[in-house]
Amino acid sequence: MQKHRVLVSAYACNPYKGSEEGVGWNWLKIIAEIAEPHVLVASFHRADIEHYLAVHPSALKNVTFVYVPHRWWHYQPTPGWKRIEASMLKPIMNIAYALWLRDAFKLARQLHQTEQFDLTHQLTYVGFRFPGRLWKMGPPFIWGPVGGLENTPWRFLGVLGFRGAVYYAGRNLINSVQRLMLRSSRKAFRKARTVIAATGGIQQEIKRWYGVDSHVICEVGPPESIAGTVLRRRPGEPLRLVWSAAHLPGKALPLLLKALVKLRSDLSWQLDILGKGPSGSAWRKLAVELGIADRCHWHGNLPRDEALMLMGRGHLFVITSLKDLTSTVLLEALSLGLPVVCPDHCGFSDVVDSSCGYKLPVKSPEALIQAYSEVIDKLAGDEQQRQKLAKGALCRAAIFSWERKQVELEAIYMEALVR
Repeated sequence: MQKHRVLVSAYACNPYKGSEEGVGWNWLKIIAEIAEPHVLVASFHRADIEHYLAVHPSALKNVTFVYVPHRWWHYQPTPGWKRIEASMLKPIMNIAYALWLRDAFKLARQLHQTEQFDLTHQLTYVGFRFPGRLWKMGPPFIWGPVGGLENTPWRFLGVLGFRGAVYYAGRNLINSVQRLMLRSSRKAFRKARTVIAATGGIQQEIKRWYGVDSHVICEVGPPESIAGTVLRRRPGEPLRLVWSAAHLPGKALPLLLKALVKLRSDLSWQLDILGKGPSGSAWRKLAVELGIADRCHWHGNLPRDEALMLMGRGHLFVITSLKDLTSTVLLEALSLGLPVVCPDHCGFSDVVDSSCGYKLPVKSPEALIQAYSEVIDKLAGDEQQRQKLAKGALCRAAIFSWERKQVELEAIYMEALVR
């Protein structure tokens, strides 16, 4: 049967990277199973994509990559641009990315004249403030997964440090204004044949601000292989906690560090910390001040295989992020049989349930710190319950598989075409 022709805008799309680039690549793989996509991609991903296709010649044979020519004013994740992105100058980055979307749309219109696409799909970046312009072209328009509509909880800004508090307070204010004022996003939501929300919380925000219904599909998925067994903690063995994220204020590692101080003194534990970033030095200093530095092991950015191997030796995975969608590392942890302890917000609320971990109420920093301490203490003394959650983690990971996402996306495409 002839597959439908889909034009996909995926600025971020790379087979060797995580975060938004990984989202773009993994979604493209399932799109390629159900359609014949032409994909608009940032040109600096070209070398990685072509290398991957050379190593895997049978992969994505029906995908046509279209590299939008790079201009000096286009955004790209260089060190200089990254510094801008992590500062109050981030609106400059947004403008630069919008200029890339403008040039991508010019190329899209030219392609449509010869290819006559059946559908268009705005994929990455997933932020609601970047709908692109494919919705103006005529074919049914799919947008998503969409994220970015939720604010960082105001009452938690104090735990982010001075610079973090200023940055996220500014982001909250800008976010609140843009939800109301961005005409392009409002038009795109209303023009979209189908909107895909990355989380249940985002779905509620889309309905609240734009009056549009949406489907929820988590933007990330587990690795292809899910562990067959779970690790048993041996008697007398320290409880191995794992935390992994970029060392940025919004990831809020200090919440966990302060919770660990509250554990009973006779409890043996160690914390493996993966990732790096500008907040790392301040966090290391805090660990020293709290008297727990000797139990905290800082591993930096490891190759993915090494990171997964280290995580697989853990007993409990802890998330403290106050600003996220659904991090890839959460699904990786579940696929390794790690029970998860996380805040009850963002995409974590959708993924983690009582079968695989604990979701902690986001009421106040003090209450959340206390809740982390109590849950860790409880699981440290109840290996039978930890084992039960570990087995549940494997089952939970399978629910968010890419195969399931493919079935859901195919139904969305077919519905859009029929309507």
